[in-house]
Order: sequence, then C-alpha cells, then structure tokens
Amino acid sequence: MKAWTLGPQDGLKSLRLVEKPIPEPVMGEALIRVEAACLNHRDLLILRGQYGARKREDCVALSDGVGVIEKIEGASHGLSPGQRVIAPHFVQWTDGPYSPSIFAQDLGVTRDGWLAGHICLPTKSLVPVPDGMPVETAATLAAAGTTVWHAISVFAKTGPGDLVLAPGTGGVSIFALQLAKALGASVAITSSSDEKLERCRALGADLCINYAKRPDWAAALLEATGGRGADVIVDTIGLSQIEQTLAAAAPNARIALIGGLAGTLGHAPNMSGLIGKNITLKGLTSGSRAMLADLVALVARTGIRPPIEARFDFDSAPEALAALDQARHIGKIMISA
Repeated sequence: MKAWTLGPQDGLKSLRLVEKPIPEPVMGEALIRVEAACLNHRDLLILRGQYGARKREDCVALSDGVGVIEKIEGASHGLSPGQRVIAPHFVQWTDGPYSPSIFAQDLGVTRDGWLAGHICLPTKSLVPVPDGMPVETAATLAAAGTTVWHAISVFAKTGPGDLVLAPGTGGVSIFALQLAKALGASVAITSSSDEKLERCRALGADLCINYAKRPDWAAALLEATGGRGADVIVDTIGLSQIEQTLAAAAPNARIALIGGLAGTLGHAPNMSGLIGKNITLKGLTSGSRAMLADLVALVARTGIRPPIEARFDFDSAPEALAALDQARHIGKIMISA
C-alpha cells in the first residue's frame, strides 16, 4: 500500500510517500481500508518538529480518518467486516478521565495514522458510522470534533441561554459554532476577515467580531452583549491573549483552554478576572471513545455537516498541508484515499 510518513520533521516538505506492506491486525485489532482522512493544525506542528520530541520518521501521518473494516482478530465488540468506522486518535482512551498515558497510542504521532491505504486499530476503540452519514462528515469528527464536544458539553454543560465564544474560523471553532447551536446556545465568532464572518453567519453565528478592526475584541464583545460577556469560551488562542479572554468572559464562565497556538506572554498575565468573575479555566486534551460516540449520535440526529473547504487526492497530500498552512479555509481540509 501507499503511505505518507512523517520523515525528518524539518518542515512540511518532510512528508514522505512510501510503499509499505498492508499491516496485519494482531489480537484485539481490526484491519481498516481507509476511505478519507482530515487535517488538523497539529499535523503542521508535527511536521515542523514543534510537537514535543521528534517522532518515528516512518510513522504514518494524520490523526483523523474514516474507513471500512476488512478483518477483525479477536473480540468484535459488536462490529463486523464491511462496517464503516472512526476512532479517537488516543486509541487507548475508551472512557473515564484523562491520563497522560494516552499519548503512548496517539494516531499520527506515536502510532501509525490514517494517511495510508490501510490502518490497524484496537477494535474496542472503534465507533461505527451511522447509515446515511457522509464520509466527509465522519472523517472530521475524531480529533477536532471530540475536543469541542469535551469542551462545550462534557465540561461546560452548554445549553439554551448560554453564549459560546469560539475565536477564529478553523476546524475547532466551526465545530464549536455548529455544536453549540445544536445544543440551543448562541455563538460569537471572531476573525480578521469579513468574508469569513459572513460565512459564519450563514452557519448560524449570532455575533461576529472582526479583530483586525477591533483589536480590543473583548471590549467589542462586552459592548455587543450589554456588558455580559460569554458564558462558555472554547479558547483556541492560548496564553498570548488570556487577559482579553478573561475580560470577554461572563461571571461564572467556563473556559476550555485547548489552544496555546499563539505562544505565551512575555510577562506574568493578570489573572484577577479569574477570581473576580468566579471563572472556571480548564486545560483540555481531546477526548475519549465514549465522548466520540456521543458526538456521533448528536451529529446523526441533528444532521450537522462540518464544512469541507477543499478536497485533495491521496498523492496530493503535500498540497493539502500547504493549503492548511495558508489558513484561508473555514472548517476542514480532506484527503481522499
């Protein structure tokens, strides 16, 4: 089979197209024929050597994907060949609380990922894709989707009457927009592009703020909400703007810190708002198989369709990553097998 491996991780060009034997599942695993894979921002960090220690150069890339079971060794867990399935990228985290040990089995990082013709995964980690759910939707759910579900449902208990703030228009923020609306909440989105904000309005965003025009975007949010602020914040910005994030929060807000992509402050941040507003701030890492299964059920029930900005064929994986790096998209970028 063909596979794209991480290579030396010295930039996006480190990705290597190789021929590998089709893997054989061991006891407790299923062999899956890959149909599609989706990109996440961390894929860029990994290829640049900016995601912890260097990974195996022959590790197959990408954490998000969907495929069809061809063979099962051992217990089937109610699955059978011919079924379409997805899995959390931390394949050993099936349920229960987070543990750092899950990083030992992380797809596209410490275990071969989805950017190949076939993949072997623990059968107990697999979540069946409901009939009628498009491949394009299923392929987007495991990484960004589960992270957002963990943030706004499991942690923040989002519901009607809440205002959810989702900065940016990448995959995580668009998932936050769509899932929050499905849970009955209102949503605020930020972007430097009026065109992207208009597209977010079409997806249901209630409040859109252009932070290029309003660098004091937290003040703009407070103005638009009569001084209230956001009840739930899916923080993809990170510590570089944590003071503004706290300023944008309502009393008793819940903030899920899942970003950190914009670097850190050069000084100790003023965190007084955390206490003065009784805010809960939680660092959050993806989610479990149980969370993914709950997300799949909601998506199937509501008909949510995450927007796919671009599709690339398998041999054009480097071009897909370049498109992700340009950050002109809304939603997700997909690679067909």
